[in-house]
Amino acid sequence: MLSLPHRYAVTAVPTADGEVRLATNGVPPLPTAAPAEFDGPGDRWSPETMLVGAVADCFAITFRGVARASQVAWTEMTCEATGTLDRVGGVTRFTRIDLDVHVVVPDGADELPALRVLDKVKRTCLITNSLNADVCLHAAIEARTIDADGCPI
Repeated sequence: MLSLPHRYAVTAVPTADGEVRLATNGVPPLPTAAPAEFDGPGDRWSPETMLVGAVADCFAITFRGVARASQVAWTEMTCEATGTLDRVGGVTRFTRIDLDVHVVVPDGADELPALRVLDKVKRTCLITNSLNADVCLHAAIEARTIDADGCPI
């Protein structure tokens, strides 16, 4: 990792019809729009879905790194994030993000190390640490037999 602080620059360019194009160096532009809940078309990524997506993405990337550093074997991981947007004190904001995480470990593996990894990820995920919404982790660990290629059976 490069030394901190890091800076990330994104440019947003709106069109007259409601679409916004996000751009940053080295990646294709991303068309966005307001979600259906805010009278948008509902067929593009929105700031709201991108924020919740950033939580899920960061949690998954952090899980991979912490599991590797902790030498915890796993074969599958999914993180489903659901954000709750509400009005509190006259301000509309995300008040809660629920993370439903499912981790598959090899059959016979102790599940406790995977739970410890998830706990550490919850405490160290930089995106969730940057939000003032409550983050609630709902974890399920499943042991599953894998074949010779390392694929779950």
